Amino acid sequence: MHSGFDHQKYIELQAKHIRERIERFDKLYLEFGGKLFDDFHAARVLPGFESNAKIKLLLELKDMSEIIFAISAPAIENNKIRADIGITYDMDVLRLIDTISSLGLAINSVVITQYTKQVSAQLFRNKLEARGIRTYFHSLTKGYPTDVEVIVSDEGYGANPYLETTRPLVVVTAPGPGSGKLATCLSQIYHEKKRGVTAGYAKFETFPIWNLPLKHPVNLAYEAATADLRDVNMIDPYHLEAYGQTTVNYNRDIEAFPVVRAVLRSVLGGDSDIYKSPTEMGVNMAGYAITDDEAVRAAASQEIIRRYFRALCDARQGLIDRDIPGRVEMIMQQLGLREDDRQVVAVARAKAEQRGVPAIAFQLPDGRITTGRHSELMSAAASGVINAIKALAGISDPILLLSLVILEPIIAMKKEVLRTHESSLTLSDVLIALSLCAATSPTVAMAVGCLKQLKGCDAHASIMLDPADEETLHQLGVNITCDPEYAPKHNFDML
Repeated sequence: MHSGFDHQKYIELQAKHIRERIERFDKLYLEFGGKLFDDFHAARVLPGFESNAKIKLLLELKDMSEIIFAISAPAIENNKIRADIGITYDMDVLRLIDTISSLGLAINSVVITQYTKQVSAQLFRNKLEARGIRTYFHSLTKGYPTDVEVIVSDEGYGANPYLETTRPLVVVTAPGPGSGKLATCLSQIYHEKKRGVTAGYAKFETFPIWNLPLKHPVNLAYEAATADLRDVNMIDPYHLEAYGQTTVNYNRDIEAFPVVRAVLRSVLGGDSDIYKSPTEMGVNMAGYAITDDEAVRAAASQEIIRRYFRALCDARQGLIDRDIPGRVEMIMQQLGLREDDRQVVAVARAKAEQRGVPAIAFQLPDGRITTGRHSELMSAAASGVINAIKALAGISDPILLLSLVILEPIIAMKKEVLRTHESSLTLSDVLIALSLCAATSPTVAMAVGCLKQLKGCDAHASIMLDPADEETLHQLGVNITCDPEYAPKHNFDML
């Protein structure tokens, strides 16, 4: 994939504009949208963007910042999953706290929003406080979203406990959307005002990119990524009216702006608005760091197709509404995209039809496509990775990296001792076996050394992979998609 984004320029511009916002207030509450760590979506659609850019930015502002995590009680109660890494929101908060603490960034507290006495939320608070993390409950705000007079009163935001903060930049982040970041910021601004502190609000958002066209593939990729939230990109009417400039925002920010503006006006006082549009509230310099628009368009188009396959699989498993794949398909149609624009799709399907078993195809960095298939010995993902790294290492196909002497005891352990339903080796099983054999075989060591080259490669499977295999592919950095078909049961004795 060709680079199309200047990461260093982005960090410098973003840090500069955040500092400018901080200077306008005694204290700035900065809502961080998107992923704090592992923003793989941004890295895929903006080739050259580093997935941990936000953390690198915070490290530059480390001496003046502290972090509040918001998580909604309903998300805890419903075991809401962060789909890209397959863990629940509450576990992700714990993961983020551990990682951020190790980097020396200051963690203020965790606020559990939309609290209505959920037992699971109370248990999560106990878990956090056992780790020494201050934890607060925020209930639903009385009067929200229409009665600003009640919202900005002791009955509204005043009913929430104040989270004591001491630094000029307070970052409010969350494991995912709908966690209550905005409400937390506004509640804090209300309490700061009562304490004689002039606190401001701004939003750190990467997508949609306000100074790209509405139908640019990067902005449409954001719509595809949030199809389950039913987000829609729109021209910001407030910005157009105030400044005569066409900018792009999304429906939730535009719909919430009148309330946010009224609340800020009420809290901060004065007759004029500090922001005349939702776009103006944001700090987003990503558009200025794009260096190759064609490369970015191509990458974003591929991401939309990936999101389409993800939606098909999620709908097949009942994880999202059935209409969501259709929403993403409409986005594909706007750009004239088809399934087979993702080259590995047709190859994987042809391999599966030819062999009568599930198959997978990998597109290597040099453009070559290799395949693998499911067998009694190993899963399609395991077979596919072995064939891919053999091709990368220049090892001829007849040479075996793993002998039956190594594999059969592992299969026997799974079948006879662990009594697993599927005795075929998973990708994780095979990677461990390869790492052991690499200690004594230079050929295997050479192949294992090529595993890192799979990062960023595209792959497609003819069936929905076992979650363990899919997770391992994600850990390798492979952009995997699947057809929305369950794996058939095979009688391998007949093959």
